[in-house]
Amino acid sequence: MSNGEYAMHIVAAHIRRMSPQDTCHQFCIGVTRAIQKAYTPIWKLHKADIIDRLKEHHEERLTASAVIFSRLRREIWFIGDCQCLIDGQFFDNPKPYEQTLAEMRATKVKELLADGKTQEELLTNDEARDAIIPRMLQEMKNQNVTYSVIDGFRIPEQLVPVISLDFSPHEIVLASDGYPFLCPTLDESEARLQHQRETDPLNIGDFKATKGFIPSNRSFDDRTYVRFTI
Repeated sequence: MSNGEYAMHIVAAHIRRMSPQDTCHQFCIGVTRAIQKAYTPIWKLHKADIIDRLKEHHEERLTASAVIFSRLRREIWFIGDCQCLIDGQFFDNPKPYEQTLAEMRATKVKELLADGKTQEELLTNDEARDAIIPRMLQEMKNQNVTYSVIDGFRIPEQLVPVISLDFSPHEIVLASDGYPFLCPTLDESEARLQHQRETDPLNIGDFKATKGFIPSNRSFDDRTYVRFTI
């Protein structure tokens, strides 16, 4: 299980245990503690040793993002790079460095293609992504410094967007960033994703990403889609 998948299970379990009355602040504190508790049995080290190592190696942290709707408070909370639609209006919370790295990778892919690499070769062995990994690891040191994530370290709540809703009826879509084009229905979102896979599987055109579509996968990233009305 990857670090991200393990973190997802911890976050999901925490959400199931939450009180409907919890605030965004209470969620940030509680989910941070939930991740912290998981580190000790994984590492089998003293807590101080674990924290010291994870302060230096952000890429080894259990890290996840979440977009949460509080029905009681009529609020949507963004911790990490998620997205949503409210009555068709789009909102997201991207990592501040993501687009820069995506542009760097796209430039490198085009250079490799010009040098004779084929699209199929780069989909199987993404040399352009390998080239941006050092910069990506460096940018990860800004987790919960310049952008918020769930990783067992204090979440700076000033970096957690909160959208307040009035008491009118609303249609809400909550989604992970695995959908490059978020649409009002799951079928539309999946169709746009499939179109992207067919027309630009390297993700270097109008939509750029830090990775492309692995041939055996239906998407280039994890995806979650939830739609409901209130």
